[in-house]
Amino acid sequence: MLAFVQSCGLSGIDGFAVSVEINLDHGMPMFEIVGLPDASVKESRERVRAALKNSGYQFPAERLTVNLAPADLKKEGPAFDLPIALGMLACMGLIDQAALEDVCVFGELSLNGAVRPVRGALPMVISEMERGVKRFLLPAENAGEVGCIEGAQIIPADTLCAAVRHLTGELPIEPLTPVAYRTLISRRQFAEDFCHVKGQHKAKRALEIAAAGGHNVLLIGPPGSGKTLMARCMPTILPDMTFEEALEATRIHSVAGVVPPTGLLTERPFRSPHHTASHASLVGGGPNALPGEISKAHNGVLFLDELPEYRRDVLEALRQPMEDGFVTITRVNAQSTYPSRFVLVCSMNPCPCGNLGSRAKQCRCTPNEIRRYLNRISGPLLDRIDMHIEVESIPSERLSDTTLSEDSAHIRQRVEAARAVQRRRYGDSGIHSNAELNARTLPGVCKMTPAASALLTASTEKMKLSNRAYTRILKVARTICDLDGVELIGEEQVAEAVQYRTLDRKYWG
Repeated sequence: MLAFVQSCGLSGIDGFAVSVEINLDHGMPMFEIVGLPDASVKESRERVRAALKNSGYQFPAERLTVNLAPADLKKEGPAFDLPIALGMLACMGLIDQAALEDVCVFGELSLNGAVRPVRGALPMVISEMERGVKRFLLPAENAGEVGCIEGAQIIPADTLCAAVRHLTGELPIEPLTPVAYRTLISRRQFAEDFCHVKGQHKAKRALEIAAAGGHNVLLIGPPGSGKTLMARCMPTILPDMTFEEALEATRIHSVAGVVPPTGLLTERPFRSPHHTASHASLVGGGPNALPGEISKAHNGVLFLDELPEYRRDVLEALRQPMEDGFVTITRVNAQSTYPSRFVLVCSMNPCPCGNLGSRAKQCRCTPNEIRRYLNRISGPLLDRIDMHIEVESIPSERLSDTTLSEDSAHIRQRVEAARAVQRRRYGDSGIHSNAELNARTLPGVCKMTPAASALLTASTEKMKLSNRAYTRILKVARTICDLDGVELIGEEQVAEAVQYRTLDRKYWG
C-alpha cells in the first residue's frame, strides 16, 4: 500500500514543501528512509517504531520504504517523525488517506508517543501558506509561535494518539484560537525603564536621538556610570514592531530554536553576547549555517559591552552587516542569508583602569597603555558608529535620590512621532529610518541652511573626520530635526550632531 503525507523542510529562514511517501510491501521486514536524509532523519526509524508500539499500534513486520521528495534537497531535523508515523498508519488502513489531504504535518516523536516541538515552525507555516496550504497539524508547544498568523488553521497535537483520533474523527482537536498581535503587545512588561537611570541627561538625550533615527551608539565612561543599564533600556524607547517585523524577527529566533514562551516576539530583540564570543556565534555558522547573534538582534538592539575586549576579527565581521542589513553564511553543507538590521549599542571604559577623566578616582594608566587599549577598535568600525557619547560617573549623593526621572513610555512617544515623520517621508522606498539613507537619497533629504553647511564643513576639517563620519553627522542632524519638528537642518541641529563625534578627536585623534 502507498500513502502520502504533506510536510515541510527548512532552509535558512524559509521552508520548502516535502512530500512524505510511505510504501508498504510484502517481503523481508525492513525500514528504509530515502530522499537525502541527514543523520537525525535516519534516526526517525527508531523513534517512530518505539512511538507506535508505546501508543498501542502494531508496527508492520513488512518491507517499509519512506521517500522524502524532492530527493535532491537535503532533509534535516526530526520534524518528519510525525508525518512518517501517520503515513504508516494510513498504509495499514487505520487512517483514511483523504484525511491527510490539504494538511501539512510536522513534529518530533518521543519514544512514548508524545509530540515534541521542532525548530523553525513559524517559517515553515508561513512558507506553506504562501503555497496555498491552510491547515497544519503540529506540536502543541509550537502552536504559540504560529497562533497570530491570520488564515491558518492550527491543530495542536500533544501525542501521536491525539493526532490519530483527530484524523479519524474519533476525537477532533479544536483548532487554535488566534490571538491578535495588539493583544500580545498589551500584555508585555519591560524589565528595565529609563526612569530608574540617575542623572545622565545628555546620554539619555543622545539615546533618544539614536532610537528615533536607528543610529549606532558608543557609550564611553568609567565603571558604574550606568552604561549597561541605559543600553538595556534602549529597546523600551524603540517604536513597537509592526506585525510584519515581529514575524520576521520570530522566524530567525524559530530557526535558531530560541523562541520566547509567548511564541511571537512582542519586544524588540536585545542580544548581548559575551566578549569571548567567537566569530561563528556572532555572525552565524556551524554545519547547518544557523543564524548568529547579529541576526537574532534583527529589528532590535545588539549590545557589545566592553567593546575593546572583543577579538579584532569578531569586531571587523560587523562592518559588512552594518552596511548591508543582511549576512550570508556559506558552509560545506548549507548556504543561508539572514537579515541583520539592528541598532548597535557599544560600551567601553576610557582607559584600561577605567578612571580616565573621572572626578572621583585618578587614572593610573600610562599614555601608551591608553593608546594600545583604544587601538583595539579599528577606525573603519568607529566610522560606522554614528554617535560617541561620553558618560560621566554619578556622585554618591545622587544614588540615594529616590526621585524618578522621565520614564521610557514618554520618551517612546517622541521617538514614535519622529519615526512617523520618516515613514511618511520614505514611503515604499525600502528605507525605514534616517540611519539607512544612502548616497543617492542623502542630498535630497538632508538639506541644510548655508550657515549649517559652513559649520559642518569647518567642523569636519578641524576634527579631520572621514567622509563617512561627515554623512553620519548629517544623518544624526536629520533625526534631531525630526524630533524638533523642523524640516530644514540648521546650525543648532548640526552643532548638536557634531558634539556626538568629538570623541573622535579626544580619544583617537
